[in-house]
Amino acid sequence: MKITQVEGWPVTMKLAEPYLIAYEKVEVATNIFLRIESSSGIIGYGCAAPDEYLTGETPESVLTAIDDIVTPSIKGSDPLRPIMLLERIKPLLQSQPSVLAGVDMALFDILGKVCNLPLWRLLGGFRDRIRTSITIGILPEKETVERARKHVAQGFRCLKLKGGINLESDISRVLRVREAVGRDIELRFDANQGFSVEDSLTFVEKTRKARLELFEQPTPKGQPEMLRQVSNTVAIPVMADESLTSLRDAFRIARRGLADMVNVKLMKVGGISEALQINSVARAAGLEVMVGCMDEAALGISAGLHFALARPNVVYADLDGHMGLLGDPSDGMIMLQNGSLFPNNSPGLGFTMG
Repeated sequence: MKITQVEGWPVTMKLAEPYLIAYEKVEVATNIFLRIESSSGIIGYGCAAPDEYLTGETPESVLTAIDDIVTPSIKGSDPLRPIMLLERIKPLLQSQPSVLAGVDMALFDILGKVCNLPLWRLLGGFRDRIRTSITIGILPEKETVERARKHVAQGFRCLKLKGGINLESDISRVLRVREAVGRDIELRFDANQGFSVEDSLTFVEKTRKARLELFEQPTPKGQPEMLRQVSNTVAIPVMADESLTSLRDAFRIARRGLADMVNVKLMKVGGISEALQINSVARAAGLEVMVGCMDEAALGISAGLHFALARPNVVYADLDGHMGLLGDPSDGMIMLQNGSLFPNNSPGLGFTMG
């Protein structure tokens, strides 16, 4: 079997409900869908979700990399040797992690289809579903509470609130949401690097009665000692997100005790194969893992889901990036029931195009 064609094309999707986080307002998402065709007729699909702020990529740079780097590097090669091919292109894509992630997904998709197994089984098959949080962006307090009640009524059992712009408002919103949804709903908070150490300590102290499950990336990623200080001081788990973009970052976080948990996003780290290695480092260091996401089509979210289902150390999921994307060609390939995500159990990632 040989790779006969590689093709990428952009898909721009509006968000049904635009949202605000500490550093930007998001209204639209452009993903690059990727197709790798083989001589046997089996086709693998992946997607890249470039983000200029988080991954340093644009849709244009992704398409250029697919044409100029990926295609000439892997065309004519055996797609059933994914690690060999990924190691070949990785040095050429050091500043393009979502491109690497898209190629990684497509190659693993082919492997699963050849084996006639859904990828989560092929990678380990630890669980067959996982609970996901659903994110509420930065909104006025009344709207935040309304959104929280709506999601709980839809069956979600875990909510993640965004903040990092206004400390007092963040504290108030967390407390009001807890009052509104009761004690049995899990609450997480993500400051997206918006807090200082002092802000972080004040926030945790004043929201203590809300019983937050975790505190995500409170401080700037370029100041690791700030993250370590917060992690070593507060009583709730602190998660590194923007601070983790590579296997080396995972080792640094573990060795220096910078955080209690890590958020692994395939688009930031370069795909499933890199995520598996990062997860092993985290497990060896006693760090729990959450699989997160960008604003990704269901195809990209599916790859994160298959990774999460395969490994016991991935105990949290924040895989809601596909929800509310309008015009997603892969819409419907993931099942949601009572706040938990299920794969469709078709071979590979479970996606084909007519």
